[in-house]
Order: sequence, then C-alpha cells, then structure tokens
Amino acid sequence: MMSNQQINKASDNIRLLSMAMVEKAKSGHPGGAMGGADFINILYSEYLNYDPNNTEWFFRDRFFLDPGHMSPMLYSVLAFDGKYNIEDLKQFRQWGSITPGHPEKDIKHGVENTSGPLGQGHTMAVGAAIAERFFADRFGEWTAHKTYTFISDGGIQEEISQGAGRIAGYLGLSNLVMFYDSNDIQLSTETNAVISEDTAAKYEAWGWKTITIEGNNADEIRKALDMAVAETEKPFLIIGKTVMGKGLRTNDDTSFEKQVSTHGQPVSNAGASFDNSVKQLGGNVNEPFEIFEETKELYANAHKKKAVYVAAKIEEEKKWRSENPAKAKQFDAIIAGKNIELDFSAIAMKENIATRAASGTVLAHFANNVENMIVASADLANSDKTDAFLKNSKPFTTKDFSGAFFHAGVAELTMAAMCNGMALHGGIIPVCATFFVFSDYMKPAIRMAALQELPVKYVFTHDAFRVGEDGPTHQPIEQEAQIRLMEKLKNHSGKRSVLVLRPADAAETAVAWKMAYENIDTPTVLILSRQNIKNIPANGNDRYQDALQAEKGAYIVKKSEGTPDIVLIGNGSEVSTLFAGADMLQEKREIKIQIVSAISEGLFKEQSKEYKQEVIPQGVPVLGLTAGLPVALEGLVGYNGKVIGLDHFGYSAPANVLDEKFGYTAENIMKQIEDFLK
Repeated sequence: MMSNQQINKASDNIRLLSMAMVEKAKSGHPGGAMGGADFINILYSEYLNYDPNNTEWFFRDRFFLDPGHMSPMLYSVLAFDGKYNIEDLKQFRQWGSITPGHPEKDIKHGVENTSGPLGQGHTMAVGAAIAERFFADRFGEWTAHKTYTFISDGGIQEEISQGAGRIAGYLGLSNLVMFYDSNDIQLSTETNAVISEDTAAKYEAWGWKTITIEGNNADEIRKALDMAVAETEKPFLIIGKTVMGKGLRTNDDTSFEKQVSTHGQPVSNAGASFDNSVKQLGGNVNEPFEIFEETKELYANAHKKKAVYVAAKIEEEKKWRSENPAKAKQFDAIIAGKNIELDFSAIAMKENIATRAASGTVLAHFANNVENMIVASADLANSDKTDAFLKNSKPFTTKDFSGAFFHAGVAELTMAAMCNGMALHGGIIPVCATFFVFSDYMKPAIRMAALQELPVKYVFTHDAFRVGEDGPTHQPIEQEAQIRLMEKLKNHSGKRSVLVLRPADAAETAVAWKMAYENIDTPTVLILSRQNIKNIPANGNDRYQDALQAEKGAYIVKKSEGTPDIVLIGNGSEVSTLFAGADMLQEKREIKIQIVSAISEGLFKEQSKEYKQEVIPQGVPVLGLTAGLPVALEGLVGYNGKVIGLDHFGYSAPANVLDEKFGYTAENIMKQIEDFLK
C-alpha cells in the first residue's frame, strides 16, 4: 500500500490538472473532477488491474465513467498512466484534440466508453459486467475481471439508473463495483432542491451491498474497495461523500469549496482564485500543467505491481490453453471479432409469413450456431419472436449466465445501453428487441451506439399502423423517418452511422439478417412486420438469390421489357401491396411497371451512378408507398415523384380495416398509379 502522503499528493495533482485544463480552455466542469480525484487516483494506482503496455488486453478490469463532464479527472489519471502527455491536456476541448470535452471511446488511450448523457455510462458498465460473466461461465473463472464505474448525482437521478440498479441486483453481478460521487451539488442547485431519497436503502432493496464513506479519505476508500473486491454475491455500491471543488481558494485565501458555481465553468469565473488554488494544491502558478515527481514515482511503482499481476494471468491462460486447445481456438476467434461463417440461404422459411416470424427463424438458427450472441427483449419475447432464440437457449438468472437470453423487463433504454456495454466489453454480438414504436425510448442509446461505432443489432417489430386494435399509442408512424435520419449521419470514421433495413418478405429478412450479422462496424436496425406478408415472386428459381440484391440497398423486384412507364418504390410490407396494385392495373391495360424494393436508402445512395440509374431511371415517373410519414421515401422518389404515406396518427381497429380506411389496398394503389400518370 502506498503512503497516504504520496497518494494525497497525486490526488491534488489531479485537482490541479483538472482545474488548469478547464481554465485554459475557458470551458468545462472543474468542481466535480476535483472532488472525485481521490477515488480515481486510488482505484488506478492500487486496485484496477490492467496491462500498462497493452490497453486492449482482454482480461483487464474495465472502468466506465458515467459523468462525462468529469473528463478532466479521467484524462489526468490517464496522463499519470502514460496514456496522455501534458500537451494533450493543454489541448482539452480544442479542435483535433484527443481530449474532448466529454470522453469518447478510445481504447488506445484508456477510455473504455463515450460518456456524456448521464446515466448511460454506468448502465453500459452493467452490460459489460454481464459480458464478463458470460465468458467466465463458458471458458472458466481464469477469465474473470472486475468492472468499475463512477456515477454522479445526475446519473443517480436519471431514470435509467432504476433499470440498471434493478437488473444488476437481480442478476447478482458481484463483479460490478460502482462509486457514487455524492457531493450534494449539481449544475444549477444543491441536490437537496431536487432529491431527498435514501440512496443506500434504494440500492439495497434492489439487491446491492452498500457502504457510505468519506469520499476524500484514502483509508476509507481503500476499506470500501477491499470490501467490494471481496464481495461474491452482490454488486457493490460505494457512496463517497466528496467535496465539490476540493482545494479551491478565494482571492483572500479562504476556502471556496462546496460551491454550485464551480460545477460548470472555470474556477476564476465561478468566484475562486485560480492562482491561490494552484498554490493550495502544491502547483506552480506560472506552469500549472505538471505531473509531480511524487506522482510519477507512485505510478511507476504501480505499473510494476500490475506487470506482476499480468504475468501471473498470462501463465494461467497458457495452462488453460494447453489443457483446452479446442476451446482456446473458439475463444480466440470470438475475441478477435471473427464471426463464424453462416449459410443464410440454408435457413428454411415458411411461405407468406410475417417478417418478425422470419426473423425468429433466423434467431433460432443463431441460437444453435453462434456461441457469443446475447439476445435481449423488453418483456416482449413472444411478440417480437426473439423467443425462437430463447427456446434454443435459456435466460440469465441470478448468478447463472450459462444461457444467452436477457429478459430486460420493461426498460427499453436500459436494455439498449446495456447492449452497448456488452459490445464495448468485446467478444459479444448483442441483439436488442422491442416494438418499433418503443424505439422512441431507445434513441439516446442508439445514438451512443452510433457514436461509438458499436455493432449492436436492433430488432423492431410491429412496424406500422397494422398493429391495429392496440391503437395509435402502439402504431409507429414517424419512427421510420426518424431512425432513417441516422443513415444520413456519418460517424467519426466517415461511415454511415447506422444501417437501417426494412425487409419486404421472408427471403429479404434472411438477407437483412445476413447484412446485420456481417456488419461489424456500426449498429444495424431491422424493422419487421407483425402481419403476414405475401412473398415477392422470384424472378428466377430462387427468391433468396434475388433478395441478395438487397445488399445494394434497393433493387428491382419486378421489371418490364424496355424503359418503364412508371417506377414504384416501397419497402417492407408495402412492396407486396405495390405488386397487387400493379398486377390489377396491368390486367386492365398495357403498362410497363418497374417495382423497386428499397430496404435501405442510405446503402442505395452509396452505389454507383450506373446502378442507381438502372434501378430508378431518370425522367421516369416515380411513385412511392410507405406505411409512415412520406418523408421516409421522398429522397428516393425525387422532386417530381410522389409518395403515398400517412401524415396522421393511426386508430384502433383491425389491421385489414385500417388498410382499407387508409388506402393500402390493391384497388387504391391501382387508382393512385393511374391518377399519377395522368
């Protein structure tokens, strides 16, 4: 154990650097970072197990920051660790900097997760802890490691914390340790203006072990961490009563601690004296950006101890590998992110089924063939058809992770954030399912998956007003347009941030799942029907081979000889409706009709000019059909085209009645084509 004098000096060093970063940037949140410095310092120097020379070492303990605004604290301790240099800290919040205002996933520099939206960071940690237990169950306890997370008052208040707390307690995630930085201050008020609950009692009711300590006291932090590391039955919550802006001084050199103003602005703007505070913390007023010699020595010694731990772990791994060569080969493929090859064409589909049912058939195949997939559903497994996976696996229960199905309960946002955590941990293919209308609850986590470039698979069923009798609360109208906006948004790698797929029949659903399974760079959304859909006629002998063209985002499913008189575009169940209307019209008179199934506008827009011209020829009238807002297809039909869609909420009635009332019938489509051509 390090001496408290040296430890406290290093904690003051974090406070100094955090304060200096925000002061130089003229922007940021110094107060919380200064209060949390003691815990983060002791965690990294004495408890967190990792390889100082390999940030991607799979068996490292993970640290998930929840309050991303406390990034100066994290960057400072990672600078002690050698992951950042002083110049990086000086460029805090600047263009091109690797130290952005809120941390962004950067394993090379020791940042495990993007954080900022409060509550999501520690919920991702719960997902990562599940992933760790998943591996330990399959490959042995030698793979075990801890997941630590750091939460603030804001994260405790965010509603997502209820789902994270409930689930972690129910599952008995004793590998999860959470530090609650409870400083009684938030951005605009003291916490007593908004909350009076007994946080410890709440978490204990959920099944956590808790302890409340003085969060700036090194000995109390160690005592709590020793208890947390030794805990084998429950997740562990350390409530640290810390001091906001610890070490801050005024111009007349009196204390300026515990002030609301220091939460979200440079300390000099908040009313403190920057120079006097630098002196109080042992820094140099002329050059506050420094790492003390005592701090360097502390972390050099810490690295030596971590190296011993890593060496022992490597020897344990070697022994396991020699005794389990087949499992070792499987393990290596999984953690390398190499999905096993699957023949999706061999998955037998029933005729004319709902695409949710077709998805269930694929999921059943996954359950029997993909060892590292975890499927989650928000209390809808029998409706979103993820129960097809469940029937070939078993759900996670308290202390039992031998299955691969996660019953999240009614907690869509929590489920989505936890799937992000599973993906961040590595080695897991997370699938996340609910009704499409409830994607509204999940958008913040989907956005975080897109930003972090996580290959989470979303299964959204009950994709249109045809949910029927359940009425407008359950009928998605604007949701497809909303989620397809993510296809127009690029991530920091310059790629389309999300792949959104709405298949037209069972064969396209198999292809959509193939695309999702093979997409290891970004999230994928599958939008699936509740009602049965008539299969699209095959152009050759094999509908699946035709449907493989969906990998280009849009393709021709019905083609006439020569230049068409009109192009009809749709996706999902509307493609079969277009077929029915076109067939009815062609029985009346000769007309050349080209029908296009457009599973993904974003993907189609990336194809060659020649291909796009072939699918949607210029100068030809284009009519689109969508079950939601017309804007979902307007980018494809063009300025002179027309989209038939809904610009109002649905109603409670049987699906076939709604089809008739809203005009989604062959007769009306025929009429719409005729009117448009006039």
